[in-house]
Amino acid sequence: MLVVLMPVLLVAGVWLGGHSDRLPGFARDALVANHDTQVVDQAIARVARDYYRPLQKSELVDASITGLLAGLKDPYSSYLTPHAFKSFGQAASFSGVGIVVSHAKRGLLVVRVFDQSPAQRAGVRQGEVITVVNGHKLAGVALAKSRALVTGRPGTDVKLTLARKGVERTLTITRATISEPIVASSLRTVHGKKLGWVYLAEFIEGAHGQVQQAVQKLVRRGARGLVFDLRSNGGGLVTEAQLIASTFIRSGTIVSTRGRHQPTETLSAVGGAIAPSIPMVVLVDHNTASASEIVTAALQDHQRATVIGTHTYGKGVFQELESLPNGAAIKLTVGSYFTPNGRNLGGSGVKEGAGITPDVSIAHGVDTPKGLAQAFDVLAAKVR
Repeated sequence: MLVVLMPVLLVAGVWLGGHSDRLPGFARDALVANHDTQVVDQAIARVARDYYRPLQKSELVDASITGLLAGLKDPYSSYLTPHAFKSFGQAASFSGVGIVVSHAKRGLLVVRVFDQSPAQRAGVRQGEVITVVNGHKLAGVALAKSRALVTGRPGTDVKLTLARKGVERTLTITRATISEPIVASSLRTVHGKKLGWVYLAEFIEGAHGQVQQAVQKLVRRGARGLVFDLRSNGGGLVTEAQLIASTFIRSGTIVSTRGRHQPTETLSAVGGAIAPSIPMVVLVDHNTASASEIVTAALQDHQRATVIGTHTYGKGVFQELESLPNGAAIKLTVGSYFTPNGRNLGGSGVKEGAGITPDVSIAHGVDTPKGLAQAFDVLAAKVR
C-alpha cells in the first residue's frame, strides 16, 4: 500500500509546491517559510563552499542578517554581533586625559573635564583652549586630528599648552583608560543664587538611580534650581526615560507607545519626584535624541521645565532588542512614541523629524561653555 501511495504523494507534493495558494493557511505558511529558509541556507552554503578564499560560516550568517536589516533602510535598526551585543549598554571607554572638547579657532576648547580624571587632577579647567600638543600647534588643524594628538596609549605622557583670557600655561599629563561618567553634577552660584547642574551621557540601565542621587545631593546642598544637561545624549532605554522623568514630574503621562503588533501603552510617572517649586532648565542640542527627547518633551508638555538650546534630533520611533542563539541580537524598530500632548517628534516613519523646539533658542555656541552659561542665566531668572 505504501509503495502505491509514494508516487501519488510525490506528484501531489510537486503540484502543491507550485500552487501554494491552494494550501490551507497553516500548511502554506509552514511550507513557504521552509522554502524561503532553504533558499537562504543554499546561498550561504554555496558561498562558504566556493568563494575564492575560506570563510567562516559565522561570518556569512553575520553578513546575511546585516544585509537583511540594511535593506530596511532604517538607520535605527541593526544587527549586533556577539561582541557588539556584549558591550551594548555599557559605558564607553577610551584612552586619553578625560576631557570633552570642541573646535576652536586656536585649537580645542575644553567643554567638560571628567571627575577624577588625569585632566582634573592636573588642573585643566572648562573654558580653556588647548593650543599646542607635544609641540604641535593646533590652529587650523582638523578637529579629528587634534583630538588624536591628545589621545594615546595609557601610561604615556602628553604635553598640553592651554590658554585662557590671554594667559598660557603648559601641563604634562599621563594618559589613562577613561570610562566616561554616565552622570556628572556640580553646584555653582550665579547672580547670588545656588544652582545645580546635572549631566547625563546616555540612558543605560541603572542611569535613573545615578540621576536621582545627583539631584537629591544638590538639593540637600542648597540648590534652588537645576539645569538638566542632555546635550549630545543620543538616548537609550525607554524605561530609563520614564524613571528619570519621574525624578522631576510627580504624576501624569511621560510617554505613550504604539506598534503594529503591540497594544498602545502609556508610561506614567512612578513617584518620588523633587518638589515642583524647584525650577528647571533642560539644555539640549541637535544631538539630543530618542530617550532624551522623551524626557525633554515630557518636561516641556507638563510645563515643568524651560527647554533651552537648539532643535533636537527628531526621532519618533523606538526599538527593541531580541537576542539570537549565536549570542548576537537584532535591534529593530517596532513602534512610534508620542509625548504627553500627543506629539510625535520624528518624520514620516523612520525619517528624522522636526524634534523639539526650544523655549529659549541659542543661535550659536550651544555646545560650548557659553551654552551652559546661558542656561544658568535663564535658570537664575526663574529662581525667586
